[in-house]
Amino acid sequence: MLARQQFRMTGYLTAFAAAWLLMTGLSMAAELAPINAHRIHFARFDGILYYTVEQDGYRVVATLASGPEELPIRFIATLGPGQRAMISVPQSVDQPSVDFEIFRDGDALIVGDSAATADLVAK
Repeated sequence: MLARQQFRMTGYLTAFAAAWLLMTGLSMAAELAPINAHRIHFARFDGILYYTVEQDGYRVVATLASGPEELPIRFIATLGPGQRAMISVPQSVDQPSVDFEIFRDGDALIVGDSAATADLVAK
């Protein structure tokens, strides 16, 4: 029973931290491990992103949908060291697009918005 309560509290704290970061507008970037799926959310889209190590580079697959009943879209790219790819969602005419960047830095794959990936790579 105690383990279940601790698990539930950890879930609440994680959800609170993620909501706080979204509300404050802070940029976030994450380094991924091969084959481990990473949930992504930007603009009106939710989905998953993962990569596999292939002979010609890291094969990155992102599958996104704007809702559970909507037809998903899939983005696939193979990245070599130093290469990057971007998924961009246009907004209204007077608003900037919402961009999600995927960057291969040596053996690491970094994902997040373009400001966050630039900050993480600069360190």
